[in-house]
Amino acid sequence: MEQNITQYTNMSNKATSPFSKPWSEQALLVQVLVGIFLYVNCLMICTFFKKEAFRTDTRYILFAQTLFMDSALMVFTDLALIGSYFQIPVPCIPCVIMCTIMAWLTISTPLTLVAMCLERYVAICMPLRHASISTTRTRLLGLVLIWCFSSIPALIVFFIFTSSVPLSFFSTYLICTVEMMIVHNWQAQIRAALFQFYFVIMSIAIGFTYVKITAAARAASDNKKSASKGLRTVVLHAFQLLLCLIQLLCPYVEMAVMKIDIKLFINVRYFNFVVFMLASRCLSPLIYGLRDEKFFLVLRYYAVFGLNIKDLYLCRFCPHYFKHGKTGPLGSSIKTIG
Repeated sequence: MEQNITQYTNMSNKATSPFSKPWSEQALLVQVLVGIFLYVNCLMICTFFKKEAFRTDTRYILFAQTLFMDSALMVFTDLALIGSYFQIPVPCIPCVIMCTIMAWLTISTPLTLVAMCLERYVAICMPLRHASISTTRTRLLGLVLIWCFSSIPALIVFFIFTSSVPLSFFSTYLICTVEMMIVHNWQAQIRAALFQFYFVIMSIAIGFTYVKITAAARAASDNKKSASKGLRTVVLHAFQLLLCLIQLLCPYVEMAVMKIDIKLFINVRYFNFVVFMLASRCLSPLIYGLRDEKFFLVLRYYAVFGLNIKDLYLCRFCPHYFKHGKTGPLGSSIKTIG
């Protein structure tokens, strides 16, 4: 424990001014990607709140929660990345709070995606019971359970950390990283065991639901193009969940690399951030936003501030256009969006 505390304290003592180190191409690229990601997510969140039909649909509610959690996680992670890159020391207490929130949000996204799988499973495999199961009460209960279960690993690490370090440590300044809160080897083992348990449970739930959904889609669909699109969505969603679950193991790889070479540690962390943080989170807008015709139609209208006269007319003056359905360019029916 004393070795870990001394390590991060020494790093803080050697920290330099953020203006004494130039921005590298990698750091600038990350900031551009984060900016684009946050802009798209904010636009989709605004689109979600614009239409009542989205706010009362369980699928879109879970999608909006994913956007909110991913955006918050991206902001906190990017701040920590900038602080680590420029070696900026920060007070211990705000760092501990931020690391706990990041650990909380990291688990929340995969759990929300599992909940979306279960919702789709009920909608496709049990359509007659979907309306009775997907109610306001069950939605609220589901959201509460997601936040509660995702908080367990973060709170365990938080309480172990606060009970292990001396009180004087909370008045120090240090480089804020999630590894800072691992002060015991057995603490890392407990967190790894929790992550493995979550990994197994989520993998079983995802595998079961997607096998059932794929079988039901093939049995019920007479249109090969529609079935092919559904299978592509399944593959993208499964790939996103795989990246999110692999991200749970990244801190252990980074901690092992940090003991070998600090420069290699920075490169590995940069790779993990781009591949397992940015890439996995960017798939949510692609799968549930841009590829969903009903959501994309409203998103396109608000993205151009209503400059598209045709969409303005259809959304505001022709509600029957959506109620009775219209055949879009892909040959699928666009139903009412409120």
